[in-house]
Amino acid sequence: MSAPTPKPSVSEREARQVAEAAREQDWRKPSFAKELFLGRFRLDLIHPHPMPPDEDAQRGEEFLAKLRDFCETIDSARIEREAKIPDEVIQGLKELGALGMKIDTKYGGLGLTQVYYNKALALAGSANPAIGALLSAHQSIGVPQPLKIFGTQEQKDAFLPRCARTDITAFLLTEPDVGSDPARLATMAVPDGDEYVLDGVKLWTTNGVVADLLVVMARVPKSEGHKGGITAFVVEAASEGVTVENRNAFMGLRGLENGVTRFHQVRVPAANRIGPEGAGLKIALTTLNTGRLSLPAMCVGAGKWCLKIAREWSGVREQWGKPVAHHEAVGSKISFIAATTFALEAVLDLSSQMADEDRNDIRIEAALAKLYGSEMAWLMADELVQIRGGRGFETAESLAARGERAVPAEQILRDLRINRIFEGSTEIMHLLIAREAVDAHLKVAGDLIDPDKTLSDKARAGARAGGFYARWLPKLVTGPGQLPRSYAEFHPAGHPDLSGHLRYVERAARKLARSTFYAMSRWQGKMETKQGFLGRVVDIGAELFAMSAACVRAELLRTTEEHGREAYQLADVFCRQARIRTDELFDRLWTNTDDLDRTVVKGVLSGTYTWLESGIVDPSGDGPWIADTALPKTPRPDVRRVIKEG
Repeated sequence: MSAPTPKPSVSEREARQVAEAAREQDWRKPSFAKELFLGRFRLDLIHPHPMPPDEDAQRGEEFLAKLRDFCETIDSARIEREAKIPDEVIQGLKELGALGMKIDTKYGGLGLTQVYYNKALALAGSANPAIGALLSAHQSIGVPQPLKIFGTQEQKDAFLPRCARTDITAFLLTEPDVGSDPARLATMAVPDGDEYVLDGVKLWTTNGVVADLLVVMARVPKSEGHKGGITAFVVEAASEGVTVENRNAFMGLRGLENGVTRFHQVRVPAANRIGPEGAGLKIALTTLNTGRLSLPAMCVGAGKWCLKIAREWSGVREQWGKPVAHHEAVGSKISFIAATTFALEAVLDLSSQMADEDRNDIRIEAALAKLYGSEMAWLMADELVQIRGGRGFETAESLAARGERAVPAEQILRDLRINRIFEGSTEIMHLLIAREAVDAHLKVAGDLIDPDKTLSDKARAGARAGGFYARWLPKLVTGPGQLPRSYAEFHPAGHPDLSGHLRYVERAARKLARSTFYAMSRWQGKMETKQGFLGRVVDIGAELFAMSAACVRAELLRTTEEHGREAYQLADVFCRQARIRTDELFDRLWTNTDDLDRTVVKGVLSGTYTWLESGIVDPSGDGPWIADTALPKTPRPDVRRVIKEG
């Protein structure tokens, strides 16, 4: 067995520097969410609600109709039972053009907007979440999106027509020992003439088992004529030296074609490099700016399904003389599911339409949509299981076997759980959004808390900070949220009053900005270690964004559809629920157990509490916590699955 691939040794500071260098540094366009975190409620950036052009909407609706007809033929139970999407389903998706939903028509794609792409993902994901994941991984983060933004014309001409109709793609970044800390990336791409030679192992390669094309992140060593750094490549999955060593199995998404891929002396033409050397992480993060919207799209679809099942079941299931829906304990759960589904769709559609218009910078909005959608969808599914009782814990197959409707409630709970980890875990999303939220502060005062800066640097930073805060802080004292007639247009006759909720958002935004400033003043350079505090700041921002989106969507529906009153009712209920959560989060900013938790963690890791683990047996198997990536002496069989045509 060959020696393991050496892991780059990096300090925490070096890892942070790599991540910081990859993020978008400038704000060239306005951002509603960024302004919100700064205490400025810019309703004008989202209201009136932006709308797609008629021709885009018509093209999107026509495709949705075809996709719905196809999805109604899919046997979701078979996918769950066989743990794979049948070849004929994948072929059917290709024939529909579903692989090219986001690809421009000049390359053979459908050219759908982000709004309709997300509606399609919600629809396909409702048929089976593994189908939504396959389509999303291919188009949101696979080859098409990075080529659309960073590819050369030659690369677009060569690969996009294939991606639009025939070739499935995957995005390969994670490694067995590298997750959200890419500074330790070990896969190497060594220049050799007009080619690069790839060696390394990639883990959790969604679509990797069936992919034809791969986006691979690899480290190019610095050398003469080569800047080096983490770099993105398009790799043919059928290339010599590419092996899918394992198809991974999970608690949910059983049809997911996710595996372990090894690259051994794989030769990749330099023409397949996306962007310059060292730009790989920037490409990945930029791709995810809108790519993250695909995940909340499927969460919206899940919420709609949970609401449908909750309505149908709780109306026929009787206890103590009346349907369970009329018992307050169950009714409150149904109200939560309905109101939250409305708000999630509002967040998704607003963020997606802003992405289509490209007037605003939506990096924070998309991240908030991913964070909030994944957390709230999980809660809605959990409430559905509770509403269904024992039947919620029983599998659909078992229910059918004893003569009842095969409702896969336990499956959707399992399928949704990964969304809190996919494309940035909740914890990582908290840190990512928090970093963007405090960007304005760091630009004017960052040198004050940087230990490597000189005294003169700190003096200049102090002067800049003084001027910034002298102008900014007074604006956080009063605002429209304290005027009783502000946002009066959100209280039309005969409808619930949403103007009060918007006034709350405005006041809360200023309070959130003041709290962030107080925290920076208190902790200064240690602020980045206060992950509990930062997470609550972000969660408050997510609630405020969702409230804003819900109100704006309700007003849109009031003026364009017949469901205006119902939309106002749902927005009102959601905002009331969200305000309770927000007030609790504000309280927990300063009243929490964060310090005590750190003490307990130290004790756990040092073995102080091992006595608490007595009285059990551990059924876990043997083996290392993290797999050895060394090339095995006996090559493992290639388990790559080739989709059969016809």
